[in-house]
Amino acid sequence: MNKMKRENFNSTKFDIPPELDGQVAITTIDKIYNWSRRSSLWPIMFGLACCAIEMICTAASRYDFSRFGMEVMRPSPRQADMMIVSGTVTKKMIPQIVRLYNQMPEPKYVVAMGACASGGGPFKEGYNVVSGVDKFIPVDVYIPGCPPTPQALLHGLITLQRKIDHQSIKKVRWYQKEPIDAIPIPVLGPDIMNPDEYESIKNYSYEKLDAINDEPEVMAENT
Repeated sequence: MNKMKRENFNSTKFDIPPELDGQVAITTIDKIYNWSRRSSLWPIMFGLACCAIEMICTAASRYDFSRFGMEVMRPSPRQADMMIVSGTVTKKMIPQIVRLYNQMPEPKYVVAMGACASGGGPFKEGYNVVSGVDKFIPVDVYIPGCPPTPQALLHGLITLQRKIDHQSIKKVRWYQKEPIDAIPIPVLGPDIMNPDEYESIKNYSYEKLDAINDEPEVMAENT
């Protein structure tokens, strides 16, 4: 551990004797816990559209995000703690994304890569596109661009690391007493439906049905 990293890692409340400098580190549980997580993020291995090509390029030798401890891309959500949503999120795909997110163990993070994942992008008004993955799962970092360059993805991953550096086990959701409920998986029907909205959808349907029943009948004239 070089001098700069030691200065960031050591607690300033205690002085380390000069003869032990470089051999002993005094730090907090938060710092060592966050340092271990930020330096070994394992992304889940899947891609959705053209942003996935940029993500693959970032993992290749020229940019090599293994320098940040992120090269272990896992095919199983149960072994991953970071989801990079790389590309256009369609209504057919969002139930699978939510299911994968629920299967990932805590702590876990989500990166919305590109304009499509962040807000729908150029396909925002499309009948089959979700206008932002954050409508269904929580997002930690948004990366703009269509598609973002590998440098932009690296910047987003470094931003996520900085966010992890400032977390405390006293406040993070996975160390609270309350259980963490799974996110309801959307249902693809005539349109994408969130199970949390079933009651309002049912009420709206009943109101429309009542309005139709209240309309006066119009008899067609025989010609």
